[in-house]
Amino acid sequence: MAGLGNVIAGWQPPPRPQEAGMTGRLVGLEPLSAEDHAAELFAAYAGHDALWDFMPYGPFPSARAYHDWAEERQSGDDPRFYVLRDLASGRAGGVASYLRITPEAGSIEVGHICIAPGLQRAAAVTEAMYLMMRWAFAAGYRRYEWKCNALNLGSRRAAQRLGFSYEGVFRNHMVIKGRNRDSAWFSVIDSEWPALEKAFAVWLSPDNFDRAGRQITRLSDLTAPLRVASDPLIGQ
Repeated sequence: MAGLGNVIAGWQPPPRPQEAGMTGRLVGLEPLSAEDHAAELFAAYAGHDALWDFMPYGPFPSARAYHDWAEERQSGDDPRFYVLRDLASGRAGGVASYLRITPEAGSIEVGHICIAPGLQRAAAVTEAMYLMMRWAFAAGYRRYEWKCNALNLGSRRAAQRLGFSYEGVFRNHMVIKGRNRDSAWFSVIDSEWPALEKAFAVWLSPDNFDRAGRQITRLSDLTAPLRVASDPLIGQ
């Protein structure tokens, strides 16, 4: 019937993320294991408590406390956490997860992203975000979300750089650590993914980096024409 939305022929809910990791040219994504990762991650995060400012947990007072946190979450189905391992150095330097996984709606979110200073701004982190997005759309998800504290301009900037389109701010969305959180929402949908995947391929190509490892073409320049809406606080 007209006016009720497009029919999605042959729609089947996609699978939930599995425990297997993902590997690219620069980064490996390993399922979180307290035994294998907690000590290394705690050392990478140590002395950088500001990393937890917008997180619902942390900072952690000891390696034992972080190990306990990781142990509670390593077998979780939602969120499902992965550890980013830089393949060049062999070091683990951050985590990211799928969350709010809703196969019946074809929707999945990326979040809980916490990158240690030693890996921040590395191309490996961008590749990790690409690998997670690629898996979601290959599995059949229709909508890939990014949400963050509206005050977290760094996260808003990262979402836009990665090709997410701005959808607005949900006011009084949460209470985190006793403080109000308004949430900025972003998304990529399945019809946008083929062009965005090509943009990632261009940016991640070794030819896009000089001998010092500096990018030649910025990812944001490749993704800007593909976004349907830009964040007004970030601009183009």
